[in-house]
Amino acid sequence: MKLVGVSGALAGWKTNMAIHELLEKAKELDSTVKTELIDLRDYEVEFARGEPLAYYNQDTWDVVNKVSSADLIVFGSPIYQASITGALKNLLDHFPVDAFKGKVTAIITTGAVEKHFLVSEYQLKPILAYLKGLVPSGNVFVHSDCFNEDNEIINKEVSKRIQLLAEEMILLQQSIANRRG
Repeated sequence: MKLVGVSGALAGWKTNMAIHELLEKAKELDSTVKTELIDLRDYEVEFARGEPLAYYNQDTWDVVNKVSSADLIVFGSPIYQASITGALKNLLDHFPVDAFKGKVTAIITTGAVEKHFLVSEYQLKPILAYLKGLVPSGNVFVHSDCFNEDNEIINKEVSKRIQLLAEEMILLQQSIANRRG
């Protein structure tokens, strides 16, 4: 099983650290899970223009194909102005309507305003559902106060929620695989 984490953060490290923690917890739960963290700041994903993927640069091609080939995907974004980053939205615009059919697509967001946890439910979750992703119920918002100065999560409740999300993702994907098999 391949689990890919996508960080839509172009500045700061909190989102990356939260996704990294989920990837590590998933490997602890199931040693057969292979993980990869895609940090969008490391790639030049072109703006979506509605053209076939073959018309875009190599970075765009690589990121879209890595995400498409995953069995499970966790999308992460800091919340700015009550929205996900433009980089993450742009990446999602590159996928066809059925891109995530049969895949668990989880969400981790970070931010400094408590009410921004709603962005996952009312903005990102509908996009993933439109792309036919199965979105777990236990998506995680991590407030900026839950990190130390090294961007490590110090709040035990948040770490527990990330653990539960990893568990739910693996169980859902195993259930999907068992139905096919």
